[in-house]
Amino acid sequence: MIGELVADTPAAQALHAELVARWSEPHRRYHTLDHLGAVLAAIDDLADLADDPVAVRLAAWFHDAVYDGRPGWDEERSAQLAQRRLPACGLAPGRVAEVARLVRLTAAHDTLTDGDANGAVLCDADLAVLGRPGYGEYAAAIRAEYAHVPDDLFAAGRGAVLARLLAVPDLYRTARARALWQEHARHNMRAELEELGG
Repeated sequence: MIGELVADTPAAQALHAELVARWSEPHRRYHTLDHLGAVLAAIDDLADLADDPVAVRLAAWFHDAVYDGRPGWDEERSAQLAQRRLPACGLAPGRVAEVARLVRLTAAHDTLTDGDANGAVLCDADLAVLGRPGYGEYAAAIRAEYAHVPDDLFAAGRGAVLARLLAVPDLYRTARARALWQEHARHNMRAELEELGG
């Protein structure tokens, strides 16, 4: 509940309802309330590593609040939504700015700088699905969200994403996330890449 992260006011209750409705949109197959719940659960595993766990959790609520399948654009619009809605919930301007910054980080995860504890926790939590049980269902849900894309184009695009993720020395920024998920994530992504013909 958003009301657990900000003052439980009518504005916070309205925001919670709006975000739940956004995450429940019928065109979503992976970027759903289940994904949000999984990211929040992964944040719980890492929260003590963040400088501002509240900002990180709020950023999780907003990070795919706008989802039209347009990478970069979706995150920017989600960040703007946070900037518009959170002040009415009594959030200090500095924390609003931090939430929006964190949301924008999830567009690519590779703009994260060393020493960004909040960003590391959010990005690691967002990618936790890669190393957790249920990877096959995750991959199938991603494919369903892009059902309008022909198989060959999807395989090329998805293969490029997986290859880029596999090429980085450490997929996760925190040592704890690496210990929890990295080995499984690499195994899962290599298997999917092989299935795609990559």
